Amino acid sequence: MTDKPWLKSYPPGVPAQIDLSGYHSIVDILEKSCSEFKDRMAYHNMGAELSYSELDYLTRNFAASLQEMGLQQGDRIALMMPNILQYPVALFGALRAGLIIVNTNPMYTARELRHQLVDAGAKAIVVVENFASVLESVRGEVPLEHVITTGVGDLLDFPKNLLVNFVLRHVKKAIPAWKLPGSVKFQDVLDKGKKLPLKPVNIAFEDVAFLQYTGGTTGVAKGAMLTHRNIVANLLQARAWLAQLDGESHETIVTALPLYHIFALTANCLTFLYLGGSNILITDPRDMAGFVKELGRHPFTAITGVNTLFNALLNTDGFAELDFSNVKMTLGGGMAVQKAVADQWKAVTGVTLVEAYGLTETSPAACINPVTLEDYNGYIGLPISSTEGAIISEEGNFLPVGETGELCIRGPQVMKGYWQRQEATDEVLNADGWLHTGDIALMTEDGYFKIVDRKKDMILVSGFNVYPNEIEDVMALHPKVLEVAAIGVPDEKSGEVVGLYIVKKDPSLTKEDVIAFCKENLTGYKRPRYVEFMEDLPKSNVGKILRRELRDLVT
Repeated sequence: MTDKPWLKSYPPGVPAQIDLSGYHSIVDILEKSCSEFKDRMAYHNMGAELSYSELDYLTRNFAASLQEMGLQQGDRIALMMPNILQYPVALFGALRAGLIIVNTNPMYTARELRHQLVDAGAKAIVVVENFASVLESVRGEVPLEHVITTGVGDLLDFPKNLLVNFVLRHVKKAIPAWKLPGSVKFQDVLDKGKKLPLKPVNIAFEDVAFLQYTGGTTGVAKGAMLTHRNIVANLLQARAWLAQLDGESHETIVTALPLYHIFALTANCLTFLYLGGSNILITDPRDMAGFVKELGRHPFTAITGVNTLFNALLNTDGFAELDFSNVKMTLGGGMAVQKAVADQWKAVTGVTLVEAYGLTETSPAACINPVTLEDYNGYIGLPISSTEGAIISEEGNFLPVGETGELCIRGPQVMKGYWQRQEATDEVLNADGWLHTGDIALMTEDGYFKIVDRKKDMILVSGFNVYPNEIEDVMALHPKVLEVAAIGVPDEKSGEVVGLYIVKKDPSLTKEDVIAFCKENLTGYKRPRYVEFMEDLPKSNVGKILRRELRDLVT
């Protein structure tokens, strides 16, 4: 593909290509930032701060301790925690030891956790005590050799660390009883590492840094192999695009989306590490009143989120009275930004809500609107530096401007493939490096891309992909279910929620039974909000359930 009309729409100073020759790994960027910005605050959480020099010290100790445990370069370590200070310490410590990060949703059920740990072959895990009981229930079925546990408040200043952990355990009763024989405490791992040398690790650019799990194009959760090269490329692409954010001034970004999700991981945690900026970690963004109060304490310069988060903030008392004079950028992704929300955001904050587009498989940034955009424009933006976008027909032909087809992406940020799933990789990534996104789009004459549809079966709940196959596979295990189909149901708050259509095997099956079964086997955002019983499900002439006909019932 030679014609790249998006280049003529690039903001001044944004290069067509990025130079990848300056770094060999994410660790290179960590060490550079810790040296260059050592006195700056890197992370803030619940009143406590980590400077870049402290981040360097703690991650060195953590890495040395992991090596002493016997973990080798290329071993996988799962991180199962919300946005707390332990996350960046464990993340960068593990990377310094040459390990591969397996980000794990702390809200996973036992079934979901078992699948991910077994599929990844994880040898170690760092888990917050609140979720240790779930790990305990699958401990004998997973390949873990080392379990590191931590309380939410462990890295906070004294006495707040003790107070937070006490309240969670004894007042809020948020920590179910658990026993994990042989587990070690996070703080003990750090303390032990103080006395140990950090053995040098030779990390290659093409080495895998993350197994970032996603449903891909089916319901089976697969680990997208994101290499150090993929991530470094995306950081440099973001840096080139965000010209108004620079290392000279101390940028501060609000991180409310979970760091185990690829959006916040790259856009917040890693990009602002590169910039020498600060991340304000929000542990529980569902506490909107507390969230707004925390925003009032920091003169933040950037914030990322999904449409539902921005909408919730706009509808929370006190938000409109905050000082937005320092804000340079608001970035929306993960799900479609709604015009009504974008317009209200601009009216309240004076800052344009800029929409971006990406996938787990693209590390994630692929297209971004110019951050200098005056108003929301309804497009996902322009392919970023060193990135190509194309609209391709079902027959595999490149389509001209204005025609609708599948959006495909090519660039240095595109994943290496799916972990141990070559067939699934070949379905989405061709020999020429084009990643088939499954999203239906068109391109304008100026090189802007617009999503007009997407793979119909995928359900997008507040920016999280939910795949009907997984929901149906779980529900089919219920002894009273004969047939089941899952679809997305439009929802004003979440964009979509899961709806189930079920044919009973046993007439005694109730909606309450279905909800309870899903609660046991599926994490919150995957659980159905609507359950309908039917005599028959619509099917094709070969017996395939027609989800589109069910969608017609609710649209």
